[in-house]
Amino acid sequence: MITGPRYKIAKRLGTSVFEKAQTQKFALSADRSAKNKRRGRGRQSEYAKQMLEKQKVRVTYGLTERQFRNYVNEALAAVRSTKPSDRLHELLEMRLDNVVWRLGLASTRRAARQMVAHGHVTVGGRKSRVPSRALSVGDRIAVRDGSKGHGSLVGFSERFMERPLASWLTWNPKAMEGSVVERPTTASADPAGDLAAVLSFYTR
Repeated sequence: MITGPRYKIAKRLGTSVFEKAQTQKFALSADRSAKNKRRGRGRQSEYAKQMLEKQKVRVTYGLTERQFRNYVNEALAAVRSTKPSDRLHELLEMRLDNVVWRLGLASTRRAARQMVAHGHVTVGGRKSRVPSRALSVGDRIAVRDGSKGHGSLVGFSERFMERPLASWLTWNPKAMEGSVVERPTTASADPAGDLAAVLSFYTR
């Protein structure tokens, strides 16, 4: 997906959607830009706010508009016992590339997508090259035996201990394998934006 200059995109969306922009210097710069926009423009419309939230979530997960719309449609078709916003959050979080990132195997979601596409990850003991693969509770994720000595994974066990693990995942850093033990919620995995506003944007 072509996203253009990342710092400009992150400033426009008002959040550090890219990990490289998550610095104090960037935060201060973005805050100054936001204040200048507020002075130069009137009150932001509800439509503009919803579009901003939509773009924020879409770019965070690295999805094309078509991919994201498909997730939204599936969330809107959820059974009545499930809130569409909760379903959308679950669909996005249960992508294989996102889980690989949550496990700390890659420093960014983009790097996680590359890791999966290059065949370094297995699901249920079989290599999976599809970053968008939807995982289910009980699925086992592991680093392929031939990839455990890959440059980006050297010293992973030590780095893993420094990073908190999401409560809906398990991981054995020495064996480099783990599993999805429950469905992610907005409490166990922070949403990338206001998902209710996102759904409102698509149902206007």
